[in-house]
Amino acid sequence: MRRVCQGRVVAVLGVDGWRGAWVGALLDGRTVRLLHLDDAAAVLAVPDVDVVAVDMPIGLSDDGVRTCDVAARDELRGRGAAGSVFPAPVRPVLAARDYAHARELSIAATGGRSLSAQSFRLRRSIRDLDDALGDPSDPRVHEVHPELAFRALDERVRDPKASARGQGQRLRALQPVMDVLDALSEAPAGIPAVDALDACAAAWSARRIADGAAECVGDGSLDARGRPMRICW
Repeated sequence: MRRVCQGRVVAVLGVDGWRGAWVGALLDGRTVRLLHLDDAAAVLAVPDVDVVAVDMPIGLSDDGVRTCDVAARDELRGRGAAGSVFPAPVRPVLAARDYAHARELSIAATGGRSLSAQSFRLRRSIRDLDDALGDPSDPRVHEVHPELAFRALDERVRDPKASARGQGQRLRALQPVMDVLDALSEAPAGIPAVDALDACAAAWSARRIADGAAECVGDGSLDARGRPMRICW
């Protein structure tokens, strides 16, 4: 069902980071359209979008592990995806020159905790999003995690997303709620299936947020820029 806001038909947008750019899944009713978006500013510029759900850390701790990351890992433990939740870098890491410098900044800020290579690879996209959100932050934008969405859709999602079994399980989970095969068939050239499916799962989470039906983890705390340290699906 489409949502109507002040006489306008609106959609929701799910977003996944991809090679320094972003994959968007614009969901309107069952229809979903995949987009190649160059940067976070382009994500926020997609017109007539009610909620934007992004698979990327938004609220950033200054000095420690986010409660929402720990809780998300706990939600996925024993369900084949606990390792997909990377601890978000602390905010000082956004100013790092390189990985060595990032590790130094993380250790100094946290009193000893370094930074994984996986988390460092997210730094550029996190900073892009952090800058684009502005002050005050764009209230439409929420942090999500696709693996939580997939398992809420279908507990049979278990295998890694890059495998044939894993992709089949994710397609099976999404088909009841959106026309995902049509979206993949018409996707912009070059977008990998794994990122497209993650964006679609994020779009489903965006729909749940818009409808007031989302589940979230986090302790209610805000970061230094007033952004919630929270993950929803």
